[in-house]
Amino acid sequence: MIDFDFLRSLDFTIVWKYLPVLIAGIGTNILLTAIGFICGGVIVGTLLALANLSPRPLIRWPAWIFVEFWRSTPLLVQAIWVHFAVPGITGISMTPFQSGSIALIFNVAAYCSEIIRGGISAIGKGQFEAAKALGLGFYPTWRLVILPQAVRLMLPPLVGTTISIFKATMILSVLAIDDLMRTASRLSSNTFQPVEVYTAAALLAFVVGAAITFAGFAAEKRLKRGMA
Repeated sequence: MIDFDFLRSLDFTIVWKYLPVLIAGIGTNILLTAIGFICGGVIVGTLLALANLSPRPLIRWPAWIFVEFWRSTPLLVQAIWVHFAVPGITGISMTPFQSGSIALIFNVAAYCSEIIRGGISAIGKGQFEAAKALGLGFYPTWRLVILPQAVRLMLPPLVGTTISIFKATMILSVLAIDDLMRTASRLSSNTFQPVEVYTAAALLAFVVGAAITFAGFAAEKRLKRGMA
């Protein structure tokens, strides 16, 4: 049975009072998501994918070990290890945001590299041979023939991965990064209204996740029009 007395006791006016603080917190998550996707997913992930496709074992095996390690261990453990163990080993201290960013970049790179590798592998060898027959060099072949087709295949899973990255950034609050979850936790403790605060946090996260999804749909439609 629904407890209507409990529902009536909820006071969401507190949300409006602290909404700017919550928005600032989710802004940190959005920034971490952008860093993870661009640096980890696009840059490092592409390099790892190409290394995994290399016919040379000395290049392929280290890349495979790196990917499997970062895919098979929890991001929470990775972030704590980077923040506390790496400075102890190297003597280089890092802020919580820097440590969280590094752990996120490597974690995202491991997942995205498999998506990128799969997208490139799905392009048949005939495409390479056709480009060669047309006299296209290495870079024109990749830029004009291979990548446009591969990106179209990779885009849907990359959009889903980006949403997963956004949610994974919430874990990094364990490093005392002032993100949405840490901000919500602090407000909940100060106001003694956890239901209202965390409901607002969930709605803000939903808005960002929906925005990422719609942006992915728009990019996919644009790619389809460009290849039509």
